[in-house]
Amino acid sequence: MALGEPQTGLVARLLDASVARTKWGTALPPESSGDKLSIFFLSEGEHILFLESVTLALRYSVYTDDLMRKCASDAASAAHNPNTMTRILLVSLASLPAVIFAREPQSPPPAKVPVRARALGIPFEGQPGKWNAITDVPGVEVGYTTRIRGEGKLERGKGPVRTGVTAIIPRGHESLDDPVYAGTFSLNGNGEMTGTAWVEESGFLEGPVILTNTHSVGVARDAVIAWRVKQGAADKTGYWWSLPVVAETWDGWLNDINGFHITPEDVVHALDVAQSGSIDEGSVGGGTGMICYEFKGGNGTASRVIPVAGGADPGRTYTVGAFVQANCGRRSQLMIAGVPVGKEIPGSIYPKENGSIIIVVATDAPLLPNQLKRLARRASLGLARTGSVSGNGSGDLFLAFSTANPGANDPSKPTHKVETVPNDRMDPILEATVQAVEEAIVNALVDNRDMTGRDGHKVPALPHDKLRALLQKYHRLAP
Repeated sequence: MALGEPQTGLVARLLDASVARTKWGTALPPESSGDKLSIFFLSEGEHILFLESVTLALRYSVYTDDLMRKCASDAASAAHNPNTMTRILLVSLASLPAVIFAREPQSPPPAKVPVRARALGIPFEGQPGKWNAITDVPGVEVGYTTRIRGEGKLERGKGPVRTGVTAIIPRGHESLDDPVYAGTFSLNGNGEMTGTAWVEESGFLEGPVILTNTHSVGVARDAVIAWRVKQGAADKTGYWWSLPVVAETWDGWLNDINGFHITPEDVVHALDVAQSGSIDEGSVGGGTGMICYEFKGGNGTASRVIPVAGGADPGRTYTVGAFVQANCGRRSQLMIAGVPVGKEIPGSIYPKENGSIIIVVATDAPLLPNQLKRLARRASLGLARTGSVSGNGSGDLFLAFSTANPGANDPSKPTHKVETVPNDRMDPILEATVQAVEEAIVNALVDNRDMTGRDGHKVPALPHDKLRALLQKYHRLAP
């Protein structure tokens, strides 16, 4: 067993039987439903009877090295004792770190119940999809690895660690070798998004998108190449090559960024666990240590569904989804639904803007690369609605892709017929992009909690009660 692997890997290894039994002979089948798996702990000696879903471990992919070592030891002991359990994980109270329960390791609060911006009465425009997420676009999958460890004074190479990796797979695991049309835009270039020279030249995004911290771009890029090599054969032209898209924002206020805590295994894990459906927001994945408008920032997502006017199918719709790694802005700039929230809730974290924002826009509307570049530009307007001026130190880099026209890059055919939306019919798609980006940024702020990182640096979450009061004050609270 590899120590320090994600909780999902450990659980999968330990609970490889269909039934676990207590010393009383009661059958306790490990429950598995989607991404949820239950572990049963037996009370005996220094151990505790504990029934807890490892949904948190799966959702946040938290690494807890000390726990891994204790689990390995206890599991090995339990396997040789028929009077206790078979393939059951025994954990002592002393070795159960709080990090498995929450994002803040200083205390073990209950798991955070997600609260999204709409639930607070923020009056957003447009119709969201089922999940109100980028994963509403068919085929798009998202996965995370979150690294939270340690507290107190910064010791380079040791921590505290507040960082992670986000993976976005445009067509999902089953279509890794089917590139998507894509376009990029740089609102302010003080940042990095690798691979975009070829995206601009070719018009295609040929693989996943990875988001992480500024000093982990290199290891993430190399890990994506290695991961893709393991997925199958060379491309259809017979060549093994890859120019991965890896983007970054700086989490050094909370994280030991120069400790280089992101590993190739972290990147591979985020790719392997990527899935569609509901996804978590806030301080997870690449967004773990991020700060937005000097509140706790991180990941946010939203979507819009657009009816297609005219055409043979009157019920046809397009979906636009946005995903942000939000790490930008000063407190005084923050606007939500036209309300000057940052001025009404004053505060400061650092002396000048140190952050950036990465925005990924996905759609199933059949758009060509030049049209997708137009979508990427419109992400700027969604960002501006929240108050950003895209300062000199901000790396504001955006990418848009379309999952339509599968097989358009297949070289086995001399020509392809592709579908596209006329430019004169693009306005609803452009508007949906602005709306989804705005809501995604606000979701990153709302679906979050306070975090303390290196050297005791504490960043507060946006207070929900004060936000609702301000919406009420400015007559912007939705009914």
